[in-house]
Amino acid sequence: MATPAKLSSPADLLDGTDVFIFDCDGVLWRGDVVIDGVPEVLDKLRGMGKKIFFVTNNSTKSRKGYKGKFESLGLQVNAEEIFPSSFAAAAYFEQTKFKDTGKKVYVVGERGICEELDLIGVPWVGGEDDADKKVTIARGCKVDHDPDVGAVVVGFDRYFNYHKIQYARLCLTENPGCQFIATNTDAAANFTDVQMWAGARSMVGSIQGCTGKEPTVVGKPSPLMIEYLATKFGITDRKRMCMVGDRLDTDMLFGLNNGLRTCLTLSGVTTEELLFSKENQIIPDFYANTVADFLG
Repeated sequence: MATPAKLSSPADLLDGTDVFIFDCDGVLWRGDVVIDGVPEVLDKLRGMGKKIFFVTNNSTKSRKGYKGKFESLGLQVNAEEIFPSSFAAAAYFEQTKFKDTGKKVYVVGERGICEELDLIGVPWVGGEDDADKKVTIARGCKVDHDPDVGAVVVGFDRYFNYHKIQYARLCLTENPGCQFIATNTDAAANFTDVQMWAGARSMVGSIQGCTGKEPTVVGKPSPLMIEYLATKFGITDRKRMCMVGDRLDTDMLFGLNNGLRTCLTLSGVTTEELLFSKENQIIPDFYANTVADFLG
């Protein structure tokens, strides 16, 4: 089996790459703390004429919301460079002409998904409106659900509760043809700078468990976003694109499955021990301690 190369000379990666796709949590920042060297790396790549995109599985913010986060951290990026999984969900509904069905989406997730659905005119229910809802389980009690819900989309949700589980279950099991969409199935994520947190898989898995249904995943490693980027920006040579991320099972798999170069950073979820373990079958082209290694 091939082994990844330690990025000791930045030119080994930069010279053969025209487009860089960066994950965010664990690569550019941890929580609200920018990882050392990130501003300088972005400036360097732009100065070299490289195209840069940011593709994150975090669905809590829309593109507008992420633009605000970048700016709050002192990182100047263009809104059209940012592609969170909240946007991926909306893009999926747009590509499949969901709006034409006249159905609604039930959102198990936060504001980002709802804002992106608003932008494409797809009606939704749930989201943060259901954050404080409780259920009573007793004789004669039930949860009423909307029979016009044609899809349930599940993303990371800090306000996840039993009402949402039951509502989603009812939609998926009682509404004919109701689709089950997951923004991602990340097991854990770098939501703060001091510890790992349970990711969207904990929410998606709950809905899977009570319905027996498998979701359509629109975030990484799904090819949806790379196909969108390639089409929208006229990118034809994927071998000159590089996915930079901290996760093997999403970022690196996203790159490898879609013909991109890959660079794993050890600043987030994945340790060097895991990367080189016998159990790991996902081998990136390069690995670096952090993106600061791009500076040399």
